[in-house]
Formats: sequence, structure tokens, C-alpha cells
Amino acid sequence: MKSLRTIFGLTLLTLLLFGMGYPLAMVGLGTVLAPDGARGNPVYQGEKLIGFENIGQDFHSNRYFWGRPSAVGYDASSTGGSNYGPTNPEYLELVKNRIDTLMKYHPGLVKKDIPVDLVTASGSGLDPHISKKAALIQVHRIAQVRKVPENKLRELIENHAENSFFGGPDNYINVLKLNMALDELEIR
Repeated sequence: MKSLRTIFGLTLLTLLLFGMGYPLAMVGLGTVLAPDGARGNPVYQGEKLIGFENIGQDFHSNRYFWGRPSAVGYDASSTGGSNYGPTNPEYLELVKNRIDTLMKYHPGLVKKDIPVDLVTASGSGLDPHISKKAALIQVHRIAQVRKVPENKLRELIENHAENSFFGGPDNYINVLKLNMALDELEIR
């Protein structure tokens, strides 16, 4: 009986500590370190909520820069990867279809030049960024559809390029911010 009480007590203590205490501490710490980060940094146009800065959105129109694919349909309530390994036939077919789509809408694009972030989902499935190279590949398509000079689009990409978090040589682009600037460019 004494053993059962000890086991039950340790189970309850572990549940409270790791099931409630730790998650609450992490939310509290996250709120202190990144106050708006926990909400995804909502982005408004006037009074209208159009998206979240830290959560990827689904852009499939030819008029916009496409973001990184999502394994969860850009649903922030169910983040996560696909759990497919790199040799899984379903995964390989999915990536092949994404490559085929890119090739269809970007004639002249060579497979080996396609950045991995345009054909694979991130671990969370909600990555709001693409590489600068991924944005530049899409310039010709968008310029044709919107009747905007390609050099204006390249300039827009340069103006929205952010340095990598750890100071590496690669730049990345927030797709929502870039597409908002693209719409503003067309208005001017």
C-alpha cells in the first residue's frame, strides 16, 4: 500500500510539474521575450485582419509570390511536419508534383536551380519565409501577370530581404509582407 501511495504521489507530482508547470512557464517566458510572438503578430490593412507575420499563408495565385508549402494546410492549430521520410513514395510524389507545378509556371527553370524551400514543407508547416532565391525565381511570372517591370520586383525583394537569424550569408523574405508591398506597388 505504501508503494502505491508513493507511485501515485510521484505520478501526480510529475503530471503537475511537467503537464502544467512547464508549459505555463514556457508560455510566460515566451510572452516576456516575444510579447507579440505568441499571437503570431497579426497584420491588418485598416481594420481588416489579413494574416499573421509569423505564420505562413496560402498564396497560390499567379499574381503573388508563393510561400513555402505546408504539410498542415497552413492551419496554425495543427502544426507539424508530414512525418514522411525522404524515401517515402508519397513524399517523393508530393515533391515531384510541386516541382512539376513550378516548372509549368516558370518556363525555362531548371530543376537543379529550384530552392528546396519551394518544394518541401518546414517542420512546423507554417514557415512564413522563403529564401531570396525562391523569391527571385518567381519574378518573371509575376511581372508578366501584373504587367510590372522585373527590375521593380527585384528591387522590392531587395527591400524586403532580412538577414538570417544567426548572421549567415543567406537572406530570407517574409512572403506576406512582400505580397502586401506588391499590392501597394501596383496601386502607385
